[in-house]
Amino acid sequence: MTVQYMLLIYEDESLYQDDSPDLEAIIAAHQALAGELAEQGILRGGEGLKTTDTATTVRKTPEGHALHDGPYAEAREQLGGFYIVDAPDLDAALAIARRIPLLRDGAVEVRPVMEMD
Repeated sequence: MTVQYMLLIYEDESLYQDDSPDLEAIIAAHQALAGELAEQGILRGGEGLKTTDTATTVRKTPEGHALHDGPYAEAREQLGGFYIVDAPDLDAALAIARRIPLLRDGAVEVRPVMEMD
């Protein structure tokens, strides 16, 4: 039996400039990893995200809903993409997370997906 895990990728998006060699290299590395995971039959989804300046947050308030430009909170690192994988256990999901390409410092949050029956 496998569990689905979401691997959330956090990095400082300012390190990437449009059409920079760093961005091209990271995209190629992600494509290679995604291809390998798909070949193994464990990749269930994943995408890169546009930068936080394109984000809008909907916040529920006592008065209703409010819209805010940008992400929910200011942070040193921003959510830049994700993978959803099938893994037999947390250790296997962590092993995949360690293989995710990051330019410099960054983090990959590994979280089980809730099963909804």
